[in-house]
Amino acid sequence: MESKREARAANTPMRRNIQPLPKCGGWFAMSSNSVDGRLSRDPERAPENQPFSPNSVNKMARIKGATEVASVCPYCAVGCSQLIYVKGGKIVDIEGNPESPINAGTLCPKGANTFQLNVNPHRIKHVMYRAPYSSRWERRSLDWAMDRIAQLTMEAREEGFVEKRDDKVLNHVTNMFSLGGATMDIEENYLIKKLFNGGLGMVPIENQARI
Repeated sequence: MESKREARAANTPMRRNIQPLPKCGGWFAMSSNSVDGRLSRDPERAPENQPFSPNSVNKMARIKGATEVASVCPYCAVGCSQLIYVKGGKIVDIEGNPESPINAGTLCPKGANTFQLNVNPHRIKHVMYRAPYSSRWERRSLDWAMDRIAQLTMEAREEGFVEKRDDKVLNHVTNMFSLGGATMDIEENYLIKKLFNGGLGMVPIENQARI
């Protein structure tokens, strides 16, 4: 069953100017509103002055045969809607949702590149550590990194913990802060707030989504 977006695209009026291609023995024209996912060979759907070669006849969009899932951009607080296309258990494309009253299919540069949050061949998948005053990065294990973070956190807490001030109980820490990433979900932020504020007494806790 075609989606509303595909149906709307199929009914969009376009200027048409069909041109013959001598070497391919027929009339071919590229169309951006092909409903079946292929580049259209229908002269009635051809935009102006865009014939294509026989090599392009069987080209298909990445989203051909993919499952379309509506979602929300994970960055700022605007809440732009996105369409996530999944094929074979993997994300193949992310684009703006034209049915959304918030963004009407548009996305900012960050939202337009959310595909790379999940699919990026340049992503580093292991811990890299640079010691103080060093110019060299070292590969370390995740267990080492977690232990190191816990150690430094507790050292900073012991150093900056304030129990009382002016005969008032404070029990808080002001020499540490937490700045969460915008791609973190509600559950993650809840746990961070519960651990850092309720457990460690950390006061400055913020998230990039508010900025």
